[in-house]
Parts: sequence; structure tokens; C-alpha cells
Amino acid sequence: MQQSAVLPVFSPFPVRFVRGEGVYLFDENNRKYLDFGSGVAVNALGHCHPALLKALTEQGSKLWHCSNWYQITNQEQLAKTITDNSFADVVFLCNSGTEAIECTIKMVRAYFSAQQQPQRHRIITFHNAFHGRTFGAMAATGRGGFEPGLPGFDHVAYNDLEALKAAITPATAAVLIEPVQGEGGAIPATLEYLQAVRSLCDQHGILMCLDEIQTGIGRTGKLFAYEWAGIAPDILASAKGIGGGFPLGACLATHKAASGLTKGMHGSTFGGNPLASAVGQTVLHEILQPGFLQQVDTVARYLWQQLLRLLKTYPQVFSDARGAGLLLALKCTANNRTVAEALLEKGLLVIPAGDNVIRLIPPLIITHHDVDQAIHLLTEYATTVSVKEHSLA
Repeated sequence: MQQSAVLPVFSPFPVRFVRGEGVYLFDENNRKYLDFGSGVAVNALGHCHPALLKALTEQGSKLWHCSNWYQITNQEQLAKTITDNSFADVVFLCNSGTEAIECTIKMVRAYFSAQQQPQRHRIITFHNAFHGRTFGAMAATGRGGFEPGLPGFDHVAYNDLEALKAAITPATAAVLIEPVQGEGGAIPATLEYLQAVRSLCDQHGILMCLDEIQTGIGRTGKLFAYEWAGIAPDILASAKGIGGGFPLGACLATHKAASGLTKGMHGSTFGGNPLASAVGQTVLHEILQPGFLQQVDTVARYLWQQLLRLLKTYPQVFSDARGAGLLLALKCTANNRTVAEALLEKGLLVIPAGDNVIRLIPPLIITHHDVDQAIHLLTEYATTVSVKEHSLA
């Protein structure tokens, strides 16, 4: 077999998809798979959504790219839609979640530098987090392997208020937290903890930054997860679902938090180009339709109840269920990669993550019927494992 020319930094499953439709993907042999991975929380509206196809086709026939040296109507419209429906006053559009995090980090440091407090440059982040793969994002995550790393980050235990309090010093500029640690294993912060973080930030005059790259754009049943806690951050990084599969990211901020980033201090060649912005605007238009987010919440609660039943029935296969909205996970007793491969064989796509879980992060358009199908396939797998273990006993 000829060796791939792709840099071998991925470990793909043995399947090649050639088309998608709604909540399904189809391989080279036209076999259908129920997609409960949605490109790692990206395909918010499923595959080949008619509205997205129309937006791509119409904008693609007019103008793809013209750079930010010029005013871009689609970009301005998308930014206004975001600010009209969030805490933010301004938005920087980019191409990915990692870029949104980089903008967040720069914005924090620029804010305190403009306040004549350059000594306040450290950002508190959390163990088990994931913020991306650039040097800044890796430093925020606490990931090594490319030393020396970028300094300026302090890592503390997640959901531990006393650890957070102890980490705050005169050099602290911000706290950066995921409402749900997606790559870390779909571990949610409690609403009370998020409220306490907001209070601590206010008390110490530091910025509260949210990484809603996985939880944002409707995944928890609200446009952004912070809404469940009744708080508002100062800065928020978003991506994944915002483009519905098209590369797009956004850094949202208040006027105050963004005040340090002035002309020439940040930018992007491709960010917010006409094609990406047209797609992002269409995604938000669909998600903000009356009843859409309520339906996401309803189906998510139904999926959660079914996972709890599965957990109770097969404790020897799944040891825990966790998450929020349609970012849920089952902790496996066997290796999670092996479990994901077995489910792939049955026609169900899930995504492994930290703490040996498989994530269920389907398109936001799933129905109760789709949930029933997924639970049926999970049950088939769990039953097969249980029967094998019983026969070996």
C-alpha cells in the first residue's frame, strides 16, 4: 500500500467518506453512518444543509476573497448578528478556534498594557483544558513537547474555587475557562463555579475569558453556554459550529476588553472574507430561528436520559455519563479508541476524548428518532461486550 503524503500527525479511522446528507455520512461503498461526531462539533446543521449550500453557491459566484484592506459587507453583517445576540460589542473574525484563542490572549495583554499595567500579563487556565495547538494556545493548555514554552500562564484545578483564589496574584490579568472541557472528557463546570469565577474577576479587576469553541453556537441549547449561568464574560473565543463546516472562528469582546487592540496590532489575511462570512451568517440565521434552540435543549435532555439508562444497564461497559447539551460523553471501561472503532463498524460515529470517554456531539438538527437509533447501536455494542465477558467468565 502506497504511503500517504499527508504529515502523519493524525490517526484516522479506517473509513473514507465521500458524501453527507443531514445527520448521515456515506463511505466509498455507499454505506450509511449516523454521525454523532459532526466533525468534532463542527457540522452544527448537519451535512449539505440546503441553506448553507445556497449561501455557498450564491456568494461563491460573486466574490470569495478581497482582504481586510476593504470594507466587507458580509463581515459587518455577521459581526452585528453576533453582537446583537450576545454580550459582545465587537467581534474579530478569523479562521479557527486556535486563532480565536490567540486573539483572546493578545487582547488580554494589550488591555493591561494600554492601562499602563504591563506587569499584569499572567492568565490562569485549568488542568485538563484544551485551547488549541499554536504556541500561545498550547501554553494556555499546559501542553508540552515543544519547549521552551510561552510563559505567562498558571494552571489550576478545574471546578476548584479555592485553587483559583490561591492562584490570583498582582500579576494576574485574566482567567480563561471552558464551560465544558470538551477534549478533556466532556467535563462541565458547575453553574455556581462559573458565577464564582465571574465574581472573583470583578473583585480583582481581571478579565473573564471563555473558550466556547465547542460549547458555543447552540450546542448547549442556548447560543452560548455562559447564558445558563446568568453571567457575561469580557472576552469569548468561538469557532467550530459557527461555520457549519466552513473554516471560521470569532473572538467576541466588550468595548472595554478590546480597547487595547488598536489598528495594526492584530489582523488576518483570510478572516472574515465574503465567503466565510456569508456562510457564518446563514448558520446563525438558522440557529436563531424561533424554537430551534429549544428543540436542541429538548433533544439533548432526551439523549441524556437515554444515556443514563444505558449506564445503569451496562455498568461493566460504561462507567460514567457527563457533559451538557449536545456535548455529552460516556466513560468506557475498555479503551475508548477500541470502542469508537467497534461503533464505527456498527454504523455509529463518535469521537474519543480525554479520560477514556467517547463523545456524542451530533449535529444540532438531530431528532428523537436519531437519538433512538444511536442508543440502539450503543446497546447492541454493550450487549455484545456483555455476552462475550459472560462467556469468558
